[in-house]
Amino acid sequence: MAKGGIKMLQNLLEQLPASERKIAAYILDHPHAVLNSTVSELSELANASGAAVVRLCKSLGLNGFQDLKVRIAGDLANSTDQGYRDIERGESIYSIVKKTTSNSIQSIRDTEEIINYEELEKAVNALILAKNIHFFGIGASQIIASDLQQKLLRINKQATAFTDVHLVATLIANADKDDLVFGVSYSGETPEVIKMMSLAKEKGVKTISFTKYGQSTIASLGDIRLFTSLSKEAPFRSGATSSRLAQLYLIDIIFLTLATRKYEETVNYIDKTREAIEFLKKK
Repeated sequence: MAKGGIKMLQNLLEQLPASERKIAAYILDHPHAVLNSTVSELSELANASGAAVVRLCKSLGLNGFQDLKVRIAGDLANSTDQGYRDIERGESIYSIVKKTTSNSIQSIRDTEEIINYEELEKAVNALILAKNIHFFGIGASQIIASDLQQKLLRINKQATAFTDVHLVATLIANADKDDLVFGVSYSGETPEVIKMMSLAKEKGVKTISFTKYGQSTIASLGDIRLFTSLSKEAPFRSGATSSRLAQLYLIDIIFLTLATRKYEETVNYIDKTREAIEFLKKK
């Protein structure tokens, strides 16, 4: 059963216009009441308009009110949300292990719930068709960009993940219609990534954005938009660790989907790269 409706509402709540926020807040407070309501009934309960309900579903990236109801029903039937917990002064290693494990699992579970399978399918197809793929991220996001780059290089897919903004700008300036720019930024507002995505749009190069769930400048610049769930970052930034793991989780899904589309070819390339590494290890 589809789920993730409650997580989507929680993640996007503060970014919504007032009319949609009122409905979202009502749903979060009364999720069971929504299941048997029509659009008009929900709008009356939330003291809002039916049009605002429709706009809310669109803001969430859903296929209508019924889609939202199905996801909320799935959430209520599978209520396992543990939340994110931060470390405390003088905490034991045992407790840190437990909290880190819990946060990591929570982040992956939350991301799985909000995956838009249509967008994911588009991203995989775009990566398959692309002649050259230029990944770009700053700081921790560069780790994500480099991870997917090395995965694609192993299966003979041309990919870059440079950190020099001038060099990346040069690559984009010389890109053609068969190339692809993949911008990574958890916040969705990293200035350097915004510049590179904007340049790609100006040059007519197809773009994929990879950000936290919700509205952001970088997501708005993506022809295809991929999201991870919004981690509730605690004061010690344990959420930053969780968000990185969620990004790597989605990267693995993309790579494995790519591999299944060209299974024999992928296996052949991976065998070749493994043999090359083994050769380097020989004395």
